[in-house]
Parts: sequence; C-alpha cells; structure tokens
Amino acid sequence: MTTEAPPATTSVSTTARQLWTRTRGVALAVALLLAAAVTIAVIRSDTRHGNLDPRSADPQGSRAVAELLADRGVSTRVVTTLDEARAAVAPDTTLLVAVPDLLTADQQNRLHATTAESGGRTVLIAAGSASVERLAPGVTADPVTSPDSTLIPDCDLPAARRAGTADTGGIRYTTTHLEADQCYRSERLATLIRVPQPSGSGDTIVLGAPDILHNEHLDEQGNASLALQLLGSRPHLVWYLPSLSDASATDTGDDKTLVDLLPSGWLWGTLQLFIAAAVAALWRARRLGPLVPEKLPVAIRASETVEGRARLYRKANARDRAAAVLRSTTRTRLAPLVGVPVARAHTPEALLPALSAHLHGDGQPLQSLLFGPPPSDDKALIALADQLDALEREVRRS
Repeated sequence: MTTEAPPATTSVSTTARQLWTRTRGVALAVALLLAAAVTIAVIRSDTRHGNLDPRSADPQGSRAVAELLADRGVSTRVVTTLDEARAAVAPDTTLLVAVPDLLTADQQNRLHATTAESGGRTVLIAAGSASVERLAPGVTADPVTSPDSTLIPDCDLPAARRAGTADTGGIRYTTTHLEADQCYRSERLATLIRVPQPSGSGDTIVLGAPDILHNEHLDEQGNASLALQLLGSRPHLVWYLPSLSDASATDTGDDKTLVDLLPSGWLWGTLQLFIAAAVAALWRARRLGPLVPEKLPVAIRASETVEGRARLYRKANARDRAAAVLRSTTRTRLAPLVGVPVARAHTPEALLPALSAHLHGDGQPLQSLLFGPPPSDDKALIALADQLDALEREVRRS
C-alpha cells in the first residue's frame, strides 16, 4: 500500500525578506533625510541659542557683560514684552533693545514715544533702516555694511576714547543731528552714534553690531570697556529681548487688508517673475526651431485625403473655406491654359481678360464664378463645384 504525498503549495504572500528588498532604498533615503534635518537643527540651535541673552553663557550670549555690570553695582533685568519695557523706562535706567527689527512699526512708535523724554538712556543694537528711523528719528542706516569689524573711535565721546579700538563694525549710520557724537567710522560713516535727548539729561545710542556684548568677543580689543561704559552709566539696566509672542505685536489698533500685509516689494517681485516667465517661454520656443516635415508611415490616396478634408469642412459648415479652395485650385489650373503665369492666376485683371478672349465670351459670369462671394448653402456649393468643373473642361476643349 502506497501513500501519495500531498501536493506542494505555492505561497503568493510577500515575505519579510522580499518586503525589505523592495523598500530598503526608500527607507535608506528617509533615514538620510532625517539625519540631515537633525544635524542642521543641532548646528543652527548651537549657533543661535541664547543670542544676546544676559542669562546665557553660550558664545553668542551676554552673561559675561551682565556679571561685570553686577560687580559694579548695576542691576540687570530681562523683559520680553513692550509693556514691561515701557513701564521700566526711567531717568536712572538704561534700556537696551537687543533686536529692534523684531518690533512692529506700531511697537517701535510706542516705544519711542516713551523713551523720547524719559531722561534715561536707550541703546539700540544693530537697528535696520526702518526701525532706526522710528526709534531714533534723524538717524539713517546705510544699506552697505562696514567691510571691517574692528575700528578706532575717531570721535570725542569719552566712553569711546577710553575704550579705544572695538568690534563695532556692522551697520553704518548717518544722522542729521548736529550735536550727535559719531564714532568708529568705516569709510566716513559711523557705526556708533549717540544722539542726546532734547531735555539734555537722556540720550539714544545706536550701535551697528552686537559683537561687543557677546561672550566670545568680550575680552577682545576694547569691547568690554565700551560695553560697560555704554550700559553702566545708570544704576539700572533693562535688557529688552523682543518676542514674537508679545500680544502688543498683533494689537495694532487698526484694521489692515490683505494688500497691507503683503511685503513692500511684492509688486516688484511679481513683475520680475512675469519677466522671467516670458524670457523662459521665449527661450523654449526658440529651441523648437522650424517645423520639419515627416514622412507618413503609410501611403494615403489623394481621393481619401480630399474626402476627409471635405467632411471636416462640412462638419464645421465652412462653405466659404471650401469654395475658396475650389476656386483657387481651378484658377491655378486654368492660368497656364490661357497663357497667364501661375503667379498671376489669382489676379482678376490678368486672368479674366485672357479667359474671355479664349472662350470668346463675356467676362462678367467668369468674374462671379471665379472671384464671387461664398455660397449660402450646401446646394449652392455643389452647383459652384459643377460650374467650375464645366468651365475647366470647356477651356481644355477649346
């Protein structure tokens, strides 16, 4: 007695090895992208973490300045909202605005209204063109930054003369205030400007670069001396770090449309995009070059082509086009028969007299037949084709 072996079964399900083989390329690409993203995030976080923060010991932080000021009896208080900064302004207080460009236009106007007659000192760090004009009216930022970072005082400001050479090179400024001190010039433009308040007891200092406040540069040149003198002239220092989460940044007091919220250069940018698109279209069109005739894969009889085109004309009710083709072809064939050059076959003044002389008849019916208006319906179009055919046969017989 024999026992038959069970039939072998074939599995169509995907095994783990097959699945890995199919997806390992995608998985590797995703892993590389994630690793690159994490690396970039870590690098950027290391370089910008604690920037100009008096509590941070990172290279870009300013904890060293705060500790040196504390040793000299100057208290440092960090604020992150506009209301806190405005409330802390006083004659015995120095207000340092770490990143003025983060403030909205409304915030800048409100802060200037508070500090203008406060009798205290306001220090603006690397204020851009728009912010410096609001926070320190009469001071304008130059669009070209200083090519050198280390500069000499070259002014009569006591703090600058005592500090000597310092790393102030950055944004350069000009001012219309005749009594302002302009120090650390780079190509005749100042990178540090002190503008006294009208009351005479307070002032505003605009500094083109934050390097003298960074931990990593504090012990270089005269940076420490200049920083301590600018920030330690009063017993209290309020260090304002503007924050995007500040409620005053969105409380502008007026309703703005979508157009008002668009960047100032959006119109110019849109025009540039249109010009670029037009140039790209012209470039691509020129690359196509002239049309190149191509041989048909099969031979098509002339009668089939004529019938196909006729059906298209009929479907589109293009009787005018069909009549023009019939008349043009007839004139082209008749011209050599009556001694008229083909180039002048479509000129009534040349063709009609020759046809009339050849047929010994009146040229008026020929004028209507060969150069007349398009037929009004299909019946008239058929009649026109018959008449043109009869005319050509007659000319050939005679």
